[in-house]
Amino acid sequence: MAINGISFGNTILGGSVRNLKAQMADLQNQLTSGKKSTTYSGMGANGGFAIAVRAQLSNIAAYTDTMMKINTNIHVANTALQALSDIGTQLQNAALSGSQALNSAGQTAGQQTAVAQFSSVVGILNTQAGDRYIFSGSEIYNQPVASSDLILNGDGAGRAGLKQVISERRQADLGADGLGRIAISSPTATSVAIAEDASPSVYGMKLQSVSSSLTGATVTGPAGTPPAISVDLGATNPADGDTVSFTFNLPDGTSETVQLTASSEAPTPAGSFAIGATPTATAASLNAALTASIGVLASTSLVAASAVQASRDFFGQPPQRVDVTPPATLSTATAAVNGTAADTVQWYTGEEGTGSARATSVVRVDASVTVQYGMRANEDAIRSLMESVALLAAVTTSPTDPNAAGQISALNARVAQNLSVEPGSQNIRDIQVDLANAQTMMKDATARQKLTQATMQNIIDQAENISTDEVASQLLALQTDLQASYQTTAMLSQLSLVNFI
Repeated sequence: MAINGISFGNTILGGSVRNLKAQMADLQNQLTSGKKSTTYSGMGANGGFAIAVRAQLSNIAAYTDTMMKINTNIHVANTALQALSDIGTQLQNAALSGSQALNSAGQTAGQQTAVAQFSSVVGILNTQAGDRYIFSGSEIYNQPVASSDLILNGDGAGRAGLKQVISERRQADLGADGLGRIAISSPTATSVAIAEDASPSVYGMKLQSVSSSLTGATVTGPAGTPPAISVDLGATNPADGDTVSFTFNLPDGTSETVQLTASSEAPTPAGSFAIGATPTATAASLNAALTASIGVLASTSLVAASAVQASRDFFGQPPQRVDVTPPATLSTATAAVNGTAADTVQWYTGEEGTGSARATSVVRVDASVTVQYGMRANEDAIRSLMESVALLAAVTTSPTDPNAAGQISALNARVAQNLSVEPGSQNIRDIQVDLANAQTMMKDATARQKLTQATMQNIIDQAENISTDEVASQLLALQTDLQASYQTTAMLSQLSLVNFI
């Protein structure tokens, strides 16, 4: 009978040796790579956990990259906002202390500076951070502000710029006789009356009140439609030093008072009216003095107030124009009409939503945190600055006008006031604070994410990495086991039937 030899490959001992060699190969790979396995399946139960943790780390890396970009945008925005704030401060200082001397173009040195500053403001508002316009709201690829030349001068093809809107409003506010749409008359020999020329009307000066210390006089109003005030001296002349004051509301919301004093001096001092031989003569003098004083008021403060309001009209949304629908003309108009893209320059061309400007750009910087950092060039604080700078740049005054100094003084005072921070109104600092809050939120998110990254990386290291000391120890143990297996195998390979018997 034949006896077959022992096949080593088919023995249990042979399988054990192969397993030991495979384990040793794995341990050598671990020692070389520092990893438990080159595949997640080789990590056993920790493989799925490592995948989930790495996904979280990837999200954190994406948040970090996003915050770097947003911080860059905010830095650019803060630089732009600070430049706007500086221009506002410089302009306010110039308005408060600037010279009233006019050049041949009818502008002061401060106004000439405003022309350059307005170009700077437009350039700042058209700033880009990367490929996005930062003052366009959600329409980040649209330039938000038209050119400074187009805004001031129009396009010459039917679309009016600010200068034309100011000129039209001035004519509507002054009226045909230059008295601010105020009619002065003498209903009786001893009385003087002043009245608005139309009601309702948005143009010209409006009668607010009258006060009098004129002896024996009867003063009434404002009353009626249109409103009127009457001063009747009666049968008695006023005493020397008696006064009568008329207060008018101007288009920009300010008010001015004309005060006249009864005087027996000759010549009659400025701001006074002559006490005549009779109340009739005195009333005639009061009429003439009142007409002259209202004329000066209209040529100075009213002209300035009209320009201020015209600037607001132009930069409003939508812009407002004088309604000259026939039979109305510029000097007789009583209403305003919306300007359109066809007849009026639209200075702001970005997104015009009604919601928060900051909410036009929202980004997630953490699993549960979003920040808002959008801006619009037509926000109240920015638009107000635009109005003031453009106003000074656009207004011109005739050097031969006897009231030129008064016009410039009234205009500068209003510009300086409009550039002051009013309680409850938005200012550029408010926008900067909003952006600073967004940066603070991102800073806090970054701090949290760094702690999370460190913890998660430690977990991954425990799941994926090996201890070289432990692997080396396992290798030595395997080498010992493998050596013993080889010795046993060698002994069995020398076994024969003779030796066995």
